[in-house]
Amino acid sequence: MTKAHFEWDENKDAKNQKKHGVAFSLAQYAIADAHRVIAEDLMHSTSEKRYFCFNAVDGGILTVRFTWRGGVIRIFGAGYWRKGRAIYEQENQIQR
Repeated sequence: MTKAHFEWDENKDAKNQKKHGVAFSLAQYAIADAHRVIAEDLMHSTSEKRYFCFNAVDGGILTVRFTWRGGVIRIFGAGYWRKGRAIYEQENQIQR
């Protein structure tokens, strides 16, 4: 298996940390884990395909917004959002 390569804009990362309390350096673990759930972001995919990743990270279900550019995963948003948790639990048949 090849190792994934990640990148992100440092200013966007700082804004995300302030707004949602999640660093993109942590968010990359959600995508790298084989138990992740990936969904295409149809609402915001105009010029390039964008995706959501839902996965358990650091005690919660993390939603990561990303795209794939030239063999690199570019993260541009992350947070612990209820909707992402619901999708993750549904896909993994988790009963609460």
